[in-house]
Amino acid sequence: MIRRRHLLAAAGAAAMPMPALAQPARARVVKCVPQANLTSLDPVWTTANITRNHGYMVYDTLYGMDERFQPQPQMAEGHVVEDGGKRVIITLRQGPRFHDGEPVRAADVVASLRRWMKRSPSGQKLEEFTDELSALDDRRVQFRLRQPFPFLLPALAQVSNGPAFIMPERIARTDPFQQVRETVGSGPFRFKRDEFNSGSLVVYERNPDYSPTPAGTPSLTAGPKQAFFDRVEWNIITDASTASAALQTGEVDWFEQPPPEIQQVIRRNRALSVEEIDPLPLTGIMRFNFLHEPFSNRRLRQAMLPAVSQDDFMQAIVGTDASLYNNRTGMFTPGTPMATEVGLEPLTGPRSLDRAKALMREAGYTNQPMRLIGPTDILAPAAMTQVGADLVRRLGFNADIVLTDWGTTVQRRTSREPLANGGWSMIFTSFSSFDFVDPSAHFPLRGNGANAWPGWPTIPALETLRDQWFLAPTLPEQQRIAAEMQRVAMDEVPYIPVGAYKSLTGIRRDLQDRVKGFAIFWNLKRA
Repeated sequence: MIRRRHLLAAAGAAAMPMPALAQPARARVVKCVPQANLTSLDPVWTTANITRNHGYMVYDTLYGMDERFQPQPQMAEGHVVEDGGKRVIITLRQGPRFHDGEPVRAADVVASLRRWMKRSPSGQKLEEFTDELSALDDRRVQFRLRQPFPFLLPALAQVSNGPAFIMPERIARTDPFQQVRETVGSGPFRFKRDEFNSGSLVVYERNPDYSPTPAGTPSLTAGPKQAFFDRVEWNIITDASTASAALQTGEVDWFEQPPPEIQQVIRRNRALSVEEIDPLPLTGIMRFNFLHEPFSNRRLRQAMLPAVSQDDFMQAIVGTDASLYNNRTGMFTPGTPMATEVGLEPLTGPRSLDRAKALMREAGYTNQPMRLIGPTDILAPAAMTQVGADLVRRLGFNADIVLTDWGTTVQRRTSREPLANGGWSMIFTSFSSFDFVDPSAHFPLRGNGANAWPGWPTIPALETLRDQWFLAPTLPEQQRIAAEMQRVAMDEVPYIPVGAYKSLTGIRRDLQDRVKGFAIFWNLKRA
């Protein structure tokens, strides 16, 4: 565990070379300051990116997704399609074993996918098309579909917002709305529960029995995954200056999300690099709770639109460099095929607090209480929450601002209780680029009520359009439907996009072959 007192004292000696005695250990260990504390170990139960990153350390998937968003075999050897597309049989590779020594069997895959299909948007859609999911034997998994579902493999390769991680059958039988109690996967690293100290330290060790796919080249979550470090440590350091000092003195190798002012310090150290963690931008959102006043009122949600300045929110995250953010962001990741400006006029027109206040009065707002919850210890959500807190105060909301750590915020946002019982009205968070590439895994763009992501909007038109998108025969037709989904969303306002930004990471230059996309540790090596 990093000694915080020592790190603070070391800040002034940031440019000093690392002591020689530390060199042998550095060859075998990589240390990172992650974006947030790890509070949930179940990547099916939560959409938190830190838990997704944990999942990829420990688990593997049938298919991976390459940087072109094309599915590639991972645990699967391959598949066959029969009966006009209504029967798909996936064959597992020989070799993968769970960390407890048991071989990965088709029965494990079936149980894992059944649990995943209850929570993941892509999985939920796949379940609608599935008549039967079964194990034909220990290596073959069979889907019998009601009709052909071309999105089956992309769903199994979904990068985020519910990756289809494979767990042992006994663990995968856990209620999908309850968190698993064991962390046993077949991935490149093993989770060291005996060293886990939430809020301080997370440790993984190399899985010596890992069986990487022999196919392809490393690209996002596809291709062979080689673990070159015996040990990976996530040191939870919430103070950015302390984390920066640790990076500069070599006590950690990677600071996942340094704030803009710290990035400038890191750039001055020739041993360090500041670079994009993902070539595509992440989208920030202002999410409303549809279940309770005041934002159960659609007109009040609409009233917020003239007041939102995407520049204000994005500059709080990345600074004033306009090349690092997009201020005309809609419901889909800028720079990807579904992105459009259709329906964005309420966000791209003149900004006016006075107009927003007038719309609030017309919507019937009469000082009803609202509660904004958010974190203080994770860069983008914390920055957006601060801007949002200032905004709701200036608009005249009777606002209760509750700031805690990110783990507590993630837990609290699942509450459906009214404000009097500890509920919430508004939250800010951000999503990885691949989460918003299209409607398939786009949690906040769902309108399926009680089964939706926290906020629980009921918007039947969005669900109808989403169903049509999955069956659209061409890219232009998919784009037309996505544009109509954005138009509906801007009217119903399940959330407001507050911009998209390039996430920059600070890392030692002697770490090479980093796979871009998020904090990925396989194939990472020290020169």
